[in-house]
Amino acid sequence: QVQLVESGGGLVQPGGSLRLSCAASGSISRLNVMGWYRQAPGKQRDSVATITSGGTINYVDSVKGRFTISRDNAKNTVYLQMNNLKPEDTAVYYCNMIMGYTYWGQGTQVTVSS
Repeated sequence: QVQLVESGGGLVQPGGSLRLSCAASGSISRLNVMGWYRQAPGKQRDSVATITSGGTINYVDSVKGRFTISRDNAKNTVYLQMNNLKPEDTAVYYCNMIMGYTYWGQGTQVTVSS
């Protein structure tokens, strides 16, 4: 069993920054993929960024140049640095880990509003 705990969400003005963290605990394989997804009200959950244990990274086009995903394998923690936030980034952000099975965190709210 794996548990994922996110932190770092909140309310920020357009153009501001937030840093999300997700700490994984439990039976974790050395080989895995961690990622951030988001779900806005009335919309499906979509991928934002993913990073493999080897460091391969992918971003959705809408966040390229603004968001940075990183991970600390020793701490089983993934981060999402979000800069130049826009109102359309408002959503619940979920962390996940894939290692055969997909595990999800509980989500953290990010609201971008003036």
